[in-house]
Amino acid sequence: MAAAAAAGPSPGSGPGDSPEGPEGEAPERRRKAHGMLKLYYGLSEGEAAGRPAGPDPLDPTDLNGAHFDPEVYLDKLRRECPLAQLMDSETDMVRQIRALDSDMQTLVYENYNKFISATGVHALLRKLQFLFELPSRLTKCVELGAYGQAVRYQGRAQAVLQQYQHLPSFRAIQDDCQVITARLAQQLRQRFREGGSGAPEQAECVELLLALGEPAEELCEEFLAHARGRLEKELRSLEAELGPSPPAPDVLEFTDHGGSGFVGGLCQVAAAYQELFAAQGPAGAEKLAAFARELGSRYFALVERRLAQEQGGGDNSLLVRALDRFHRRLRAPGALLAAAGLADAATEIVERVARERLGHHLQGLRAAFLGCLTDVRQALAAPRVAGKEGPGLAELLANVASSILSHIKASLAAVHLFTAKEVSFSNKPYFRGEFCSQGVREGLIVGFIHSMCQTAQSFCDSPGEKGGATPPALLLLLSRLCLDYETATISYILTLTDEQFLVQDQFPVTPVSTLCAEARETARRLLTHYVKVQGLVISQMLRKSVETRDWLSTLEPRNVRAVMKRVVEDTTAIDVQVGLLYEEGVRKAQSSDSSKRTFSVYSSSRQQGRYAPSYTPSAPMDTNLLSNIQKLFSERIDVFSPVEFNKVSVLTGIIKISLKTLLECVRLRTFGRFGLQQVQVDCHFLQLYLWRFVADEELVHLLLDEVVASAALRCPDPVPMEPSVVEVICERG
Repeated sequence: MAAAAAAGPSPGSGPGDSPEGPEGEAPERRRKAHGMLKLYYGLSEGEAAGRPAGPDPLDPTDLNGAHFDPEVYLDKLRRECPLAQLMDSETDMVRQIRALDSDMQTLVYENYNKFISATGVHALLRKLQFLFELPSRLTKCVELGAYGQAVRYQGRAQAVLQQYQHLPSFRAIQDDCQVITARLAQQLRQRFREGGSGAPEQAECVELLLALGEPAEELCEEFLAHARGRLEKELRSLEAELGPSPPAPDVLEFTDHGGSGFVGGLCQVAAAYQELFAAQGPAGAEKLAAFARELGSRYFALVERRLAQEQGGGDNSLLVRALDRFHRRLRAPGALLAAAGLADAATEIVERVARERLGHHLQGLRAAFLGCLTDVRQALAAPRVAGKEGPGLAELLANVASSILSHIKASLAAVHLFTAKEVSFSNKPYFRGEFCSQGVREGLIVGFIHSMCQTAQSFCDSPGEKGGATPPALLLLLSRLCLDYETATISYILTLTDEQFLVQDQFPVTPVSTLCAEARETARRLLTHYVKVQGLVISQMLRKSVETRDWLSTLEPRNVRAVMKRVVEDTTAIDVQVGLLYEEGVRKAQSSDSSKRTFSVYSSSRQQGRYAPSYTPSAPMDTNLLSNIQKLFSERIDVFSPVEFNKVSVLTGIIKISLKTLLECVRLRTFGRFGLQQVQVDCHFLQLYLWRFVADEELVHLLLDEVVASAALRCPDPVPMEPSVVEVICERG
């Protein structure tokens, strides 16, 4: 058979066995298939044979090229083709597009079911492949530490494995996965209990453990326990900053540290807890609230300790900024943990600090007032100590008033920072109402005015010799200061306060009229006390001058006693001193002979009637009876009458006290003839100078008349000195 085949075709072979038979048809079929491929890929004969032919593959005008550019192609057509060819090209292109679209639709319609079936089978195969690969995937994730991905894998397959666990193959996969997830849960718990990671990482561990089906109640307790450890560490760090050894940071830095550390950590804990354990319900929420309340109270205690260290300064800017940040930081946990009351507790701390600052500024104003009084005392004593002239009372008064007003304005500006619009707590009801009215207006300003009046009045109660240690000039200055407050300063200060602090509550406030009345009463008491003190000083000189002299054996007077000159000098100095601060006042019309009147036991018709019988033995009369009758008709003098706010009233009061003291001292002594004449000379000298200081000169005349008459009554030999001689002695003196 092989030889026959090699020899060639046998005569009996059919057409199919000839060279044009099946062996000849195979090349033809291959050529047709090759032609169809060339047609499909758009290749020419040269390209099929490997020879370069046809358009350049980089030609942008080749519709089938990879670098086809429609703009270049259209430009070429417009340049090279006439209009008819362009229209034919458009028609041909539209026809090809429609044909291609029709072919594609036909292909899709004819094979739709096949596509759908292939897609469903592919998805199922992928799921099955995922299930069979699940143990290895879980193992790989655990080894790489991708715990979240492992839990997600387990979550995707758990329902299917549970549904088909009766099948051996699926049961085996489920058993392997349970072993791996148990090991995963153990590693997550270990990582969670170590606590080395931060709050987000621990929250992630809890979330993964919950997804793996771990008990939520147990995880909740462990989560809060670990959170407590981290937050207590922050609290210990804050407490260390308050210790005595390291210098404490400023209050702003302290609140920033607490806000970023403790408050920020508490917010993270609260947010993670609410997200992880929302299924716990009200019981879980209350557990979180109690947790936050306990640690929050410890944090607030540390903050208050640090704020208490800021009570010494007068500037509130740094403190208010710190309180603002402290209050702002607690907004977030306050919203997350409304049941814990953290926001309300923070607001209470801010309000408490504001009250303490008001008290601090009130003490500062009191100290400033006392400091001003100390400066006045030193200035009044300086001329006597250093022997040089010091500032006048008017200048001292202006300095005191200016200094006090400056301190008041500074205090108002300092506490006004608590109500600034940019401060987070300024819109709270306390700072919109009670802080402004009861805190600033009543507590600070009205409280200082009360304190100032009380301090000034305390100088009226100082016991001791010569009015105590209070300089009379200080009493005079304080009286004028209080009077100025009554007339203008109080109204100005309260108006300024009401303008800066818009009161929006209904709390009662002290009327301006009440404060003005208090200031006026204080000024009146001070001025009255000034009159008493100065009158007492002069009275002491007069009393000693009368009590230390032997009036029975005294020599005939040749001069005015030195004490009387001193009385006139001191009265003149007082007149100048009072005139520096108070107006002149109103005087009664003065007689033309005020300075010429000479005192004698016969200076009036009444006195002649009283004393003439002493020198007329034929008509004896009881002089004591005459004196008593004269007192019935004499004008009664009120020595301690109210003092008005003018110089004349002040000097009148001082002179009345002095002359009344002289009168009472004379009534306790017995006088000889020359002693009576010396009293006559002294009284005439006083009358020459004192009448010009009082509101009514008759007052001086009446009192001096009483002094001379009283001396005459107590003289066994009342022989007066001639008026002309008295005048000569007084003029010479």
